[in-house]
Amino acid sequence: MNSKTDIDKIPLNTYKNRLVSLILMIVGIGLLLISVVASINFGAADLSYRDVYNALFHFDEDNPAHTIIRQLRFPRAVAAICVGAALAVSGAIMQGMTRNPLASPSIMGVTAGSSFLIAIALVVIPGVTYLGLMMFSFVGAGLGAALVFGITSFSRGGITPVKLALAGSAITSLLSSLSTAVGIKFNISKDISYWFAGGVSSVQPQHVLFTLPFILAGLLLALALSRSISILSLGEEVAKGLGQNTGIVKLMGTIVVLLLTGAAVSIAGMIGFIGLVIPHITRFLVGNDYRLIIPCSAILGGVLLIVADIVGRMVNAPFETPVGAITAIIGVPFFLYLARKEGRGL
Repeated sequence: MNSKTDIDKIPLNTYKNRLVSLILMIVGIGLLLISVVASINFGAADLSYRDVYNALFHFDEDNPAHTIIRQLRFPRAVAAICVGAALAVSGAIMQGMTRNPLASPSIMGVTAGSSFLIAIALVVIPGVTYLGLMMFSFVGAGLGAALVFGITSFSRGGITPVKLALAGSAITSLLSSLSTAVGIKFNISKDISYWFAGGVSSVQPQHVLFTLPFILAGLLLALALSRSISILSLGEEVAKGLGQNTGIVKLMGTIVVLLLTGAAVSIAGMIGFIGLVIPHITRFLVGNDYRLIIPCSAILGGVLLIVADIVGRMVNAPFETPVGAITAIIGVPFFLYLARKEGRGL
């Protein structure tokens, strides 16, 4: 029972699931386009929708409004979509590989590890380039995940969802505290505060150009792995019985998570709970087939973050509320609900 035909006979989705996913993607793309226009139009400078259209399609470098749109607001909107998609897909893959409903980059120590290594990079290599920070972010993401899984694997009774969440919370607190200590000791608190707050307000066009290839590569790899993640989500024994090399799938899935999360943190800092909430919502709507979950999660993650960024600008205008605080308002109650639901696994 190891042929492609045998695997394809498993009823991972139905016609209804595929129809819902198609509608979801069409509506989601429409919401993305509307949100991009709204994000570009909304801000301290008073701009019209005509300014937005002309700046995007008839750019005049002597027009200050066009410069604001091209250099500040459009890169910010694109970054929000990319980061939201990256974090949502990372969470979906983590949940599928580990069969852990509490798994997400922010809860499993991945984003905290990235921020910690960024703080170290700012101390060890003054004047480090943005590409260098991104490399440190990738390594830090791996460090955070390794610490969480390493600690949990030695616990009595093995790995359970709640144990992973508890270990992830502990490691996240530890690495965040160490980052703060490093910032105070070496007087770089202002430099690292951006990554702690989480947001896309300071994104520049070059940041998007650096990170976009990594995020696109991660998303394409995630789509390529989606069928294998679907089988793995049924259980490791089932996957092995179907002839799947689970070790290779887990390795590639981990690489995708580190690639997406590392790139996301390097551009937007620690933004939590998107990778937890969006995969659950998507799975509820389209079923358990990751060939549907991954693209839908990417779209919904982008919508959530760009809308959260707009809300963050409206809550306390003209000041901005960090987008990480907006996503936490949604994510914390959801996390508590899931933790209570999975508490029997302790």
